[in-house]
Amino acid sequence: MTFNMPGMGGSGAPTEEEAPRRRGVLIPTIIILALLVGSFVLFTGFYTDWLWFKSVEKTQVFTTSLVTRAVMFAVFGTVMGLAIGISMWIAWRTRPTFRGMTPEQASLERYRIAIEPYRRRLTVIVAAGLGLVTGLTASAEWGTYLLWRNAVPFGINDPQFGIDLSFYTFELPFIRFLIGFGFGLLFMCILVVIAVQYVYGGLRLQPKGDRASGAAQSQLSLLIGLFVLLKAVSYWFDRFELATQSQQLVQGFTGLKYTDVYAVLPALNILAAVSILVAALFFVNVFRRHWVIPVIGAVLLVVTSVVVGTVYPMIVQQFQVRPSELVREQPYLDRNISATRAAYDIADSEVADYAGTVSPPTPEVMTASAGTLNAIRLLDPAVVSPTFNQLQQIRGYYSFNNKLDVDRYDLQDNKRGAIVATREINLAGIPDGQRNWTNDRLVYTHGYGLVAAYDNTALSNGQPDFFESDIPPTGGLDVTQPRVYFGELSPAYSIVGAPAGSAPVELDYPDDASPTGQKTNTYDGTGGVPMGSLFGRVLFATKFQDANILLSDLVNPDSRIMWDRDPLTRVEKVAPWLTLDQDPYPVVADGRIKWIVDGYTLSNDYPYSSRVSLSEATSDSESTRTLPSTLLPRDQANYVRNSVKAVVDAYDGTVTLYAWDATDPILLTWMKAFPGVVEPVSSMSPDVLAHVRYPQDMFKIQRTILSRYHVTDASTFYNGTDVWIVPNDPTVSPAQVFQPPYYLTLQMPGQEAPTFSLTTTFAPQRRQTLAAFMAVDSAPGDGYGKMRVLQLPSNTTIPGPQQVQNNFESDPLVSSQLSLLRQGGSDVELGNLLSLPFNDGLLYIEPVYIRANTEGYPLLRKVLVGYGSNVAMENTLDVALTKVLGQNPDSTAEPTPDQGGTGGTTPTPTPTPSSPTTGDPATDLTIAIAEAQSAYDDGQLALAKGDFAAYGEAQARLKAALDAAAVAQSELNGGMLPESTPAPSPSPNETQAEGTAA
Repeated sequence: MTFNMPGMGGSGAPTEEEAPRRRGVLIPTIIILALLVGSFVLFTGFYTDWLWFKSVEKTQVFTTSLVTRAVMFAVFGTVMGLAIGISMWIAWRTRPTFRGMTPEQASLERYRIAIEPYRRRLTVIVAAGLGLVTGLTASAEWGTYLLWRNAVPFGINDPQFGIDLSFYTFELPFIRFLIGFGFGLLFMCILVVIAVQYVYGGLRLQPKGDRASGAAQSQLSLLIGLFVLLKAVSYWFDRFELATQSQQLVQGFTGLKYTDVYAVLPALNILAAVSILVAALFFVNVFRRHWVIPVIGAVLLVVTSVVVGTVYPMIVQQFQVRPSELVREQPYLDRNISATRAAYDIADSEVADYAGTVSPPTPEVMTASAGTLNAIRLLDPAVVSPTFNQLQQIRGYYSFNNKLDVDRYDLQDNKRGAIVATREINLAGIPDGQRNWTNDRLVYTHGYGLVAAYDNTALSNGQPDFFESDIPPTGGLDVTQPRVYFGELSPAYSIVGAPAGSAPVELDYPDDASPTGQKTNTYDGTGGVPMGSLFGRVLFATKFQDANILLSDLVNPDSRIMWDRDPLTRVEKVAPWLTLDQDPYPVVADGRIKWIVDGYTLSNDYPYSSRVSLSEATSDSESTRTLPSTLLPRDQANYVRNSVKAVVDAYDGTVTLYAWDATDPILLTWMKAFPGVVEPVSSMSPDVLAHVRYPQDMFKIQRTILSRYHVTDASTFYNGTDVWIVPNDPTVSPAQVFQPPYYLTLQMPGQEAPTFSLTTTFAPQRRQTLAAFMAVDSAPGDGYGKMRVLQLPSNTTIPGPQQVQNNFESDPLVSSQLSLLRQGGSDVELGNLLSLPFNDGLLYIEPVYIRANTEGYPLLRKVLVGYGSNVAMENTLDVALTKVLGQNPDSTAEPTPDQGGTGGTTPTPTPTPSSPTTGDPATDLTIAIAEAQSAYDDGQLALAKGDFAAYGEAQARLKAALDAAAVAQSELNGGMLPESTPAPSPSPNETQAEGTAA
């Protein structure tokens, strides 16, 4: 017997009726599943973001931004959707019942029949689609809305309209957005009404009777009237836009000109009045339904806009302004100069004349300048990163950033300059055979320690003189928590933490004394987000698209996950309204490693202030800035303040914002929008405060503005006879990028003591001489931010950086030594060319590094010094200064411990040969030959002057260099050292450094 199930054939196959039914169920099921998966992925993104903000105790940033965006999306999207839907419904509702039988209408009738079953759906789709696009666009303006909603007055009125500047920076941008939204809404309504009325016969191209029905005329008249009325409103606010509009008067000029005040402003008033009149004609036409008068009014508006808005201002400019432009524009140039200097916080900069003469310094000058000369920074943070890596990397999975940082520390009750870097984890350094998910995500989770070297000295072998180094850390910084879980090189995400008593999994640091060769650790901090539950695993497996998070046995109930670990990323998320300096720097404070990040508040709507391109102003030979991905991404700005100092803890990732400029109205506005996010600077730890410095990007922007706006006289500014430029960096090839500013400890004229400062030079436009030197006090205190400019006489030819570099390399003795050093496969790397005011002139210092080969690391071997026409390249700074200045800087003043006891130089060489630590005998031989040549030349010069003491010293150096050459030559030949030249014993410092490198 054969039994058949219902709906089944004898063979068990689906019946013909059942198959379509099952296919009909399958498609909706797939759609529902796709929607569920998509919804969960979307939920994952929002919820994990909220968890991240919760981990840094800044959930108000997430909720405020999310709610504001949602409200903006809902309000503007709904308004647009309803306006479009109602317009389409009214156009359909008022369609004519009789359309006439023209070929056009016969053709359209087929479309009407086809559309009718789907008319309501089509209306909803069009309205919802436009509403969705509008809502998304509007939600992106949530920052503009918050600025308008929480605006704080500047307390300064603009000189033309007498309105507080907050109107321009906070209110006018949002009004501009509303007007743009209104134009878009009305334009789309007009388009859909025309489309619907045309399809249903309200508008006809082939007339049989009227071309437009009465209802179509009324609807379109109303919409066009509203459009023209909104144009009147736009004309009215365009008057205020003139105060922030860039002009062609002179380069960078912003604000109203004479023609704007006496021609454009009256023209905008007239156009606003005419627009209101024309709008009234269209409103009347809603009832009269006769197009002649409204069309005449529209033509009148166009003609008025051409004659009054364009022709009349051109006549005023050509016949009133141009014949005596400077006289007419002088008041407005004064406005621009004053506003620009205030907007960039350079109004209080001191510009003083500086002689720029070169004369032999007296003993009194040398004594007074000892603090500057002994603190000259010789280590270049942009060059010595490979050296730090070679000597302090310890293992290949650690690394230092490509550019190190400049800081200062109190050591033995004395302030010393330092080059610092954090030893961070580098997954790319793990051998390929050890790369797996467990190692990448659970074992290699953090870096270890901060490394610091004196910035004004080095060991005799050219290596940095470290005062904080090794693992575990040794030195004088007292780092109680050296682990770096949050840094610039941290992995995308790591999973840390374990229950108490379980075996540690994380690699802490290598330890040869341990049986396993390493110490392990379990993270016990509060950083990251707990994720050990099943739901947490699913959540983050979805977020990172990594099933291992769900499947790994090493993920436990106490696990925490860390992501977005870069200091810049963390501060950017917590304060999306800030533009960040691109150089965060590590400090040791309160026993922990912390990152300091400078945050700027910007505006592009400060009246009368000239604009600057952030990417152009802040890019130089060491850094290139791209457009920021912040809440208000912009490349142009005409107002900037360093309003916030952010601190990121390297162990737990805590982000703390401090109100550094509590008087900034933009910061106060954002603090009102996000209460509790920014703390008063009084709560900053004194240890952190001691390491605050003036930010580089802020200084770069200010020097770009000062290159023109150091001039405060309107006539000189207009004529452009005293324009400066930032010189190109001569130490890079080709020299086509700006020279970066440099942190130096120096004493400017008028200062009582040397101060940690950020410095730069200026050159005259289209020349390579020196125009000015600028320094800003960078040490926290009463003088912080004080900007001093030394302006050189325009009738002198003081060499600028490029000319000084040419003088260095064209000097016969220096050129011959550099040629010798570049032989034998060695590379010569020129460090930063430093400029220092000294004895009414400029002193130039440039360290010279030798790299053994392409795989070697740079060592400080020489120092170039220039003063006037005198040039010297020696092993030590003291010797080079003695040659160019005529006297030893150490002979007039005893160095204090604050200056390291070396006069800010490399240690003075002894007559014994230096230990060849480059690892390449050919390079050591080249260096020794160059030193021998230098000693011989110095001896001949001393002999010619009759200075037998200097001649004896030069002969001792010559012997030492020849001995070193003999040692290097012997190693090249594979032989032993001669008995008469014993191998030198390294100093304790050298032994330690060599052991570390090994």
